[in-house]
Amino acid sequence: MNRHIPFAQLHNFRDLGGYQAEDGSTVRRGRLFRSDSLSKLEGADWDRFLSLGIRTVVDLRYPWEIEAKGRVPAHPSLAYHNQSIEHRPYDQSALAPDVAPGPYLAARYAEVAKDGTKEIRETLELIATAGEGPVVFHCASGKDRTGLVAALVLALLGVPERTIVEDFTLTGLATARLVADWRAANPDRELTWPGYGQAPAEVMTLFLADLNSRYGSIQSYVTQILGLDTTFISALRANLLEPAAPSLPPPPTSTA
Repeated sequence: MNRHIPFAQLHNFRDLGGYQAEDGSTVRRGRLFRSDSLSKLEGADWDRFLSLGIRTVVDLRYPWEIEAKGRVPAHPSLAYHNQSIEHRPYDQSALAPDVAPGPYLAARYAEVAKDGTKEIRETLELIATAGEGPVVFHCASGKDRTGLVAALVLALLGVPERTIVEDFTLTGLATARLVADWRAANPDRELTWPGYGQAPAEVMTLFLADLNSRYGSIQSYVTQILGLDTTFISALRANLLEPAAPSLPPPPTSTA
């Protein structure tokens, strides 16, 4: 399923709504979005972005990335927050060709989950308390840091892990354009890693398995390591879940 919302310059902008939780409820559409860098917004793309009614932007990039590449344009309707959840920079474009994406990226995600507890907690709180206005969170490509936050949110909403993995892999539909952007921005460099911009299922599968093994469950990671209690989880679900429709009673049987 292609969940990408088309923009000319954004390649990985997606609505996280529509996924079904295990209790039968559904993630509300038009309330939570994930994206690649919003600094690319201009012209018709900017108009389309504003038409979505987004009120909160959470930028997961390093401050030095924002200084170099810019941020979402300022607008009276937008509250902007920088939450740099990753603390150990690395350059995927320069990795050796024989580096396997699954184990390598899953290990980087585990580092982020360990190092970025303050920023991850504050990001989740922003999503849970955003009120009526939609939220978008993003990094550079909308894959790794963004994928980690999306996985945590969906898991807390009760979305099955297989669906979380499937959502992660949808970045693959944007890979060619992400690679083209990198090459255009780096004409004097060689892209040495074939895994750049790729989002194989193994990455998220390994990361979720590591969270479950290391912390007991994803919910335990959120409550024990991030320090967010069950009240927070209830608020997140109330904000982002559409309750399951009540089942209709069976039609009366005829006695004729």
